[in-house]
Amino acid sequence: MSKTHNFELVIFGGTGDLVTRKLIPSLYSAHFHGNLPANSRIIALGRKSLTKEEYCQYALDKAKLAKVEIDTRQWEKFAKLLDYQILEAGNLPDFEALKSNINTDINNIFYLSTAPNLFKTICENLAKVGLNHGKSRLVLEKPLGHDLKTAKDINDFVATYFKEDQIFRIDHYLGKESVQNLMAIRFGNTLFEALWRRQWISSIQITIAENLGVGTRGDFYNETGALRDMLQNHLLQLLCIVAMEPPFALDADTVRNEKLKVLQSLKPLHEDSVLNDVVSGQYKSGIDNGEPVRGYVEEDNVPESSTTETFVSLKAEIQNWRWAGVPFYLRTGKRLSHQVAEIVVQFKDIPCKIFPFSANNFANRLIIRLQPEETVQLYFLAKRPGDTNELQPVYLDLDFNKMFTNERRTGGYERLLLDVIRGKLTLFVRRDEQEAAWQWVEPILTTWKKLNITPKLYGAGTWGPAASSALLARDGVSWHEELE
Repeated sequence: MSKTHNFELVIFGGTGDLVTRKLIPSLYSAHFHGNLPANSRIIALGRKSLTKEEYCQYALDKAKLAKVEIDTRQWEKFAKLLDYQILEAGNLPDFEALKSNINTDINNIFYLSTAPNLFKTICENLAKVGLNHGKSRLVLEKPLGHDLKTAKDINDFVATYFKEDQIFRIDHYLGKESVQNLMAIRFGNTLFEALWRRQWISSIQITIAENLGVGTRGDFYNETGALRDMLQNHLLQLLCIVAMEPPFALDADTVRNEKLKVLQSLKPLHEDSVLNDVVSGQYKSGIDNGEPVRGYVEEDNVPESSTTETFVSLKAEIQNWRWAGVPFYLRTGKRLSHQVAEIVVQFKDIPCKIFPFSANNFANRLIIRLQPEETVQLYFLAKRPGDTNELQPVYLDLDFNKMFTNERRTGGYERLLLDVIRGKLTLFVRRDEQEAAWQWVEPILTTWKKLNITPKLYGAGTWGPAASSALLARDGVSWHEELE
């Protein structure tokens, strides 16, 4: 782990939910484990009239609500690093006051945890007061834009004031320990590499399922939807890690170059393929853990007439020598049966069956589960004890939490914040990556709008609309949980 130098971290949107629920607790955790220099500072910016002491108490209360374990003595030490300043994004004198309050001789990190429509104003005002200097870094939260045009517009504007190697486009999934382990499994072992290609793999499924609804984010989510919120970034990033060629090193550009090649190799979507290979859904009322739950249009701050999708699944193909002809099935949604993120690699069946009773639909699957538990399961067939040749599916199960019982699991935001502080770009999305992802999903948005396609309803607590299962059934495939 590289050394962490002194820094000044300035967080725009400092009283927001993401900051108080994720960022501040992650920074506290880094401090607790000795990874933040004592001479560094964290300055939260917001419109609320709060003193430093009031903000520290506010952040502590929010952290406790998020069920973060707090050591009182360590929090008191951490609170000495915290400061608070009132700032309006469009008020230049507030930025001048900010500059007078920070040390520009060390790394200045500006974290924009605000609505994307404020990114331009903030970057422009930072530049006007000279805070876009050589030691400054800019962290941009998703969603970065609403489509390809707006994403390019923001990127063009930000590039006016900051160089590409100063910009950290954050995708918290890339900081998860389990996602890092996915890269380690692929590129740290020879076991799977020979089989990791179209000759031996028949299909791959990538799922990020949530059992919760939109909660208090109804107004934000209604303008975003599952495609923009999850598929365009998290799912496509996982796809890249699963499908990319082995990089020759783990430096930022080498890894991101390989991920970009995957995005550029995706078979383009057109109106017909969107209609045939993409399914959207919206959850209606149902049962979750034995309790009745509301439908999406009954949630707070969601219009009754909303046609925003809370579920999307699709079939993708990668047109290169390694993956040509292998379908990748991607799926994400809210109010689904379980909270899970997993990758299922289905290997091809044996060419000649000599065991007549084999349950071949279970044979030879690799399941890499990213959450809630972090496991790798390898399914294969073995002979049942007795005097017959009957086979049954069995699996090898590797549970990383049990394997590394004495090791601390670093949270995604904590890992990424430390990488920003250390200036490491590998786990952040480069501009061309991001725009390639937007370019690929854009035909879906265009087709939905042009043909006025509305999402299919599915009951809360299920695995989404029936059309999602039918999408795979056309290829003779089933979602992983349907085989259990």
